[in-house]
Amino acid sequence: MRSLIVVDDPRLWPLALPGVSVLAAHRYLTDPASAGKGPVQVFNLCQSYRYQSFGYYVSLLAEARGHRPLPRVSTLEDLHSPALVRLLTEEVQALIERVLARLEGDRFALPIYFGRHPLRRYAPLAHRLFALMPAPLLSADFMRRKGQWHLIRLRPMAAADVPSAHREFLLKALRDYFAGRGHVHRRPAPRLNLAILHDPANPEPPSNARAMEKFQRAARQLRIHPSFITREDFHRISEFDALFIRDTTYANHYTYRFARAAAAEGLVVIDDPDSILRCNNKVFLAELLARHRIPMPRTLVVHRNNAQRIVTELGLPCVLKQPDSSFSRGVLKIASEAELARTLPALFAESDLVIAQEWLPTTFDWRVGILDGRVLFVAQYVFPQGHWQVILRDAQRRKLVEGPTRAVPVEATPAAVVRLALRAANLIGDGFYGVDLKQVGNRVVVIEVNDNPNVDAGNEDGVVGDALYRQLMEVFLARVTARLCTA
Repeated sequence: MRSLIVVDDPRLWPLALPGVSVLAAHRYLTDPASAGKGPVQVFNLCQSYRYQSFGYYVSLLAEARGHRPLPRVSTLEDLHSPALVRLLTEEVQALIERVLARLEGDRFALPIYFGRHPLRRYAPLAHRLFALMPAPLLSADFMRRKGQWHLIRLRPMAAADVPSAHREFLLKALRDYFAGRGHVHRRPAPRLNLAILHDPANPEPPSNARAMEKFQRAARQLRIHPSFITREDFHRISEFDALFIRDTTYANHYTYRFARAAAAEGLVVIDDPDSILRCNNKVFLAELLARHRIPMPRTLVVHRNNAQRIVTELGLPCVLKQPDSSFSRGVLKIASEAELARTLPALFAESDLVIAQEWLPTTFDWRVGILDGRVLFVAQYVFPQGHWQVILRDAQRRKLVEGPTRAVPVEATPAAVVRLALRAANLIGDGFYGVDLKQVGNRVVVIEVNDNPNVDAGNEDGVVGDALYRQLMEVFLARVTARLCTA
């Protein structure tokens, strides 16, 4: 892929790089042929990126022409949103404190050149900020308040603003960046680039190692190029056509930031950010299911002023849930009023609202895996002996015990279970969901709808086998193809 630098006036561009063309923004915008034919990486170094300026239109039209601009228009929009900049940079706060701790004064501006800085001590911070907001030249403005450093603004910097003392370093950063990009693009381009986000250190991942290998194999069979990425690869999102999240998702978490950024870049995302927000809050789910008359256990949204209704309306034992509980964490069985009185204050310290539900004793939960409005698998999650949940956590022995998973053919599953699971999942969206249900006699109720459901080799794929992984990859392929056809 060829590289092209676009500036306001090439006569004022202070650097020359062999093999890299420099073009005036006006010419690039008015003469589409000026960039040449074939794939082009456009480095937009215009003086201003404000809305509807030349700099803004360079990135906008580059995307329309099938070029790869840096920065992209979505990045320009994000940089103009202080709230989003704060959200995306929350995870680097500890690094900011560590790198800037010894500085005198209360203000500091950090220039960033393609993710680099001339001084080694600032290099890690420059790299991380560029990863969050990939623009060629950035200036990060910091302020110290009450002894703590804060990023108050992250803004694009024009080439003309680069100090003369830094120009030689900028030239080296340009060479290194171009060299790295060139090495990547010498590989024949695959039909579709899929990023699979995972956390190798997660002790309870949503897919085990064998399942991850099966996802990879199924993708390649469809001419999809899969790349396993981690939280450190945020800056690479624009390299891909689709993102598949295989780490446990939460709101206010790096997985949500990945989903949000990928969706803004136009990628096909599973799990999409809306599904993450909706499924990760049980108060939202309770309201949604009740509104659409989806059967569920008798449920009460509890706050400090109505806690006395729990016993009279639900009875004891009952179940209390933190709104963002998952994997059996934050889900408590309450057997007595004394235990209820002890437990509620701790839950209210974390959230103003808590979910209380009637206790329905069963020996397993149904799990129906649904993608794109279709059932992919059905399983029974059997409880460990003597326990009432899928996972038994022994805090004293630091031990986790799971009951067996029994895959069940869809045709052998009670029709009421399948129908109810589809109704509940369709209220969330068309993503990949795991609907948990309980069956007591003829009564079937929805417990919750999970985004990012488990797919472990040897468990959920016990009936359908490798077809499960292929069906997931086929959805990615179909969605990306549909987007390309309508672009």
